Amino acid sequence: MKFSKWQGCGNDFVLIDCFKENVKDLSAFAKKACDRHYGIGGDGVLYVLPSDKADFRMRIFNTDGSEAEMCGNGIRCFARYLYDNGLTDKVEFTIETGAGILVPHLQLENGKVTGVRVDMGEPILAGDEIPVTGFGMNRVINEDLEVKGKTYKMTCVSMGNPHCVIFVDDAEKFPIYELGASFESHPAFPRKTNTEFVEVKDRGHVRMRVWERGAAVTLACGTGSCATAVAGVLTGRTDRKVEVELDGGRLTVEWNEENNHVFMTGPAECVFTGEITD
Repeated sequence: MKFSKWQGCGNDFVLIDCFKENVKDLSAFAKKACDRHYGIGGDGVLYVLPSDKADFRMRIFNTDGSEAEMCGNGIRCFARYLYDNGLTDKVEFTIETGAGILVPHLQLENGKVTGVRVDMGEPILAGDEIPVTGFGMNRVINEDLEVKGKTYKMTCVSMGNPHCVIFVDDAEKFPIYELGASFESHPAFPRKTNTEFVEVKDRGHVRMRVWERGAAVTLACGTGSCATAVAGVLTGRTDRKVEVELDGGRLTVEWNEENNHVFMTGPAECVFTGEITD
């Protein structure tokens, strides 16, 4: 089976083109392929599939075999794969995801993709729809969350997948490895949650580290960066356009006031290609 390996800000993925390859069990293959010692290694597997609703369909499975609704860094890699490999000649097209139909726009220089800007749609802010228990249809902004005996202030956003944003004084020193799993599986989150630990540098620049649901600590998270930008506005900490500094690179995120859509711009790079036995 042929595959390609991609990364966006260090968030890395195995990509399988299901127009050419047949994977019997998407979940089991993801667990095997993502293993960094016995497999290819990655934070998830992206599957390129046909769609009857959009130009293409993307499914993404985490390292633990669970399926995610969406992945911001992944969709940029997915979009560039389609263009670089001749599946489309359009610079803007539609992709069906578990979070709805999204629209990436390829940025080109001399015919080569230099970055991808994705319309990530509107953020979901109602507690029950994120979901977060106990808030009904109200927004969850600066609300208390107790984790291992300490109370944190959470602001919750869904970008088609759930996010809990925690603003901290020092993102580098926050014990993300010790506490990340406790946030992910907290009873407040019935579908678990991705958690962003965010230090505000100034109104246009934040430092973010992330514990991803089903993948633990990763070098970047695109939907998490979008959720962070929205949370920054909701709490009055940042402007609507912000640079998000991640462990693996930087993304630019803008929450457009006119149409309420979130736009994410960042890199997508092919690392290598190869073959693996299913």
